Amino acid sequence: MLWKQVISKCIGGVLLCAGVSLSAQAAGLMKPVNSVLPDLSIQQHHVNVLVEDGYVTTTVEQVFHNPSNSQLEAKYSFPVPERAAVGEFIYWINGQPVIGEVVAKQQAQQIYQQQKQAGNHVALTEKDGYRTFDSFIYPVEANADVRIKLVYIQAAHLDTNTGRYLYPLEDGGVDEQTNSFWSRNEIVQESFSFNMDIRSSYPLDGVRLPKHTNAIITQVSPQQWTVALSSSAQVDEGSGKHQPAASLSEDILVYWRLEEGLPGSVDLVSYRHPDSPQGTFMLTLTPGDDLPSVQGNRDWTFVLDVSGSMEGKYSTLLEGVRQGLAKLPTEDRFRLITFNNEARDITGGYQSISTENVTRYIEQLQQNGTGGGTNLYAGLAKGLKHLDDDRSTAIVLVTDGVANVGTTEKKDFLKLVQENDVRLFTFIMGNSANRPMLKEMTELSNGFAANISNADDVIGQVMLATSKLNHASMRDIDVSIKGRRVSDLTPEQINTVYRGQQLVLFGHYFEAGPAEVVLSGKVGAQERVYRAQVELADVSKGNPELERFWAYSKIEALQKKMDYLGADADSEQAITDLAVEYGLVTDYTSLLVVEEEVFEQLAIQRTNKLRVNKEQQARQQRNKREQVQDNRAGSNQPMFKQPRASTGSGAIDSSLLLLLLALGLPSLFARFKASSVAIETSKK
Repeated sequence: MLWKQVISKCIGGVLLCAGVSLSAQAAGLMKPVNSVLPDLSIQQHHVNVLVEDGYVTTTVEQVFHNPSNSQLEAKYSFPVPERAAVGEFIYWINGQPVIGEVVAKQQAQQIYQQQKQAGNHVALTEKDGYRTFDSFIYPVEANADVRIKLVYIQAAHLDTNTGRYLYPLEDGGVDEQTNSFWSRNEIVQESFSFNMDIRSSYPLDGVRLPKHTNAIITQVSPQQWTVALSSSAQVDEGSGKHQPAASLSEDILVYWRLEEGLPGSVDLVSYRHPDSPQGTFMLTLTPGDDLPSVQGNRDWTFVLDVSGSMEGKYSTLLEGVRQGLAKLPTEDRFRLITFNNEARDITGGYQSISTENVTRYIEQLQQNGTGGGTNLYAGLAKGLKHLDDDRSTAIVLVTDGVANVGTTEKKDFLKLVQENDVRLFTFIMGNSANRPMLKEMTELSNGFAANISNADDVIGQVMLATSKLNHASMRDIDVSIKGRRVSDLTPEQINTVYRGQQLVLFGHYFEAGPAEVVLSGKVGAQERVYRAQVELADVSKGNPELERFWAYSKIEALQKKMDYLGADADSEQAITDLAVEYGLVTDYTSLLVVEEEVFEQLAIQRTNKLRVNKEQQARQQRNKREQVQDNRAGSNQPMFKQPRASTGSGAIDSSLLLLLLALGLPSLFARFKASSVAIETSKK
């Protein structure tokens, strides 16, 4: 049976960046605003990460120093982590920490300017689209330190039994207008630390950091591991020169892997205060590995970015394509599309796999070289033309940039994907990539996406994607909770689930007690239904962050609706109201810090301060627990009979894997082998 027949007219498009190393600069920096004064130096940079079933809390605390003899206004910028909800920003005023309040964006900007003109202490945190969280701080006194703290939460989904956490420190270098901001000031002068505590309801068998082999990895128990990186300033004994503590020039990426053979599972975390009639829950479903494998010959369409930003990677890209094509069987066909300011069909349609054909077209691409802008829309549109309905097709879109020529509006890309009824399988490269647009394109097409950092183990990411491409998916998903009054489930719609993926839902409940979770969907023409019993807690005070998660998920759904249908005043107001109530930085809201008496003068209620204090106390209580909290549910009536998918199980199509590995560079084989040894060593 053809692949298309099995997974309903599936056209796979893999967005992959050729080359492992991108031009990148450090992030998390503070610089003077509109000033020729010297940069503020980073004195201290400390990160604490708590990974718990379902979500991660990241706390970043930094101390900056103004080396000039002048008072100034400063700007602090930090890359937006994937699906991160920022609700806690603290600025120290006169030695005392002040927690920010979420205010409508325009109002917050007006108050900031008013307080600045009055000479009062003030700070403002807002979101710069999908790129950065920007904080403006005034005044920074001459020869004085500035201390700030940023806390964000994000989902900690597992993919094929493997967790991934990225602490972003690199800017992708694709936004020329802001490159000057990231050009200096990446050195931590006094002290740096990164501490991570991973706690799981299920035993882990390995933790690794691909780029930071000096990290201290400790197994506290089968269900708890810790990671530690730290450094302090030193004085060179020979020269007497000061040696800084660290350089913030490279992403910190951590993988953790659960034990093999664990069953598919249902996990439930809830929060319900005794004084509230409404509770909030997070439901995580990890299906068993029961999706059948699929086979079939393929047509390969490579859509290659040849813009100027690809200059340093172009030769490697072409060698990867050449080696990959050489591994394909002769019954396959290939097509090469390039794009910079415009798109070109280099091969003039599909060509048979042969040494002669591959050599001829690769040599032609080498002669053409790189240059120009990034007309991503034109390249993708041309790649989607002339598809053969009788053959399985894979589209490999290779780019490291953001669309900046021709059509660039998100809604136009979404329309293009919907009109062609294709599935995109997306690798999103770098911290400056337009993740929201690429992810929405992927979700609209019922495909899947993976974010890729320079610090990633690319071969591991390729293996995860390959196992999905070679298995059927479950589609037309429906999840319901019966037996108790439940509302506000989000996301409201989950179209497709691929091998190794989890389903994570948030919602409200108004009645405690047992309830039945029902998952249904289709695999091919077959209807499947899974059931499990869970218990909704009457009182549960341990995880107040779930309220922010629910609101963030609801806001994401509203934003996607506007992206597709166009902005409207009602949706914008709904996002603003949710963000203010639950304390979230969005495109329409900002975090404002003023002196405590000014909050009172402005009649700004300290709602977020109360929420932050509640969350801080809950985290402290969770940290004091001697044993890891067990969030497993439905064990009396297991929802899934098969073990969950893992990297050690399931067949992988050799031709596809070799093709993608060639694009990921041969040297990654050695890194992967070394990492496997490191994991085994860390377990002993």
